Amino acid sequence: MNKEVYTKNDVMMILNCKKTKAYDVIRKLNKELEKEGYFTIAGKVNAKYFRKRKLNEIY
Repeated sequence: MNKEVYTKNDVMMILNCKKTKAYDVIRKLNKELEKEGYFTIAGKVNAKYFRKRKLNEIY
């Protein structure tokens, strides 16, 4: 995937999880980004940050 942001469907496919878990992961990552001063969009997560955090097992 070569996207700037991932949606719930992208997260579901990457993590092989259900919709509820995908939204939980997106919310968690967006909270982290907001604490660092970044603007976030509900239901979407920055793809670069997601990949970085995925390496550290986000859930």
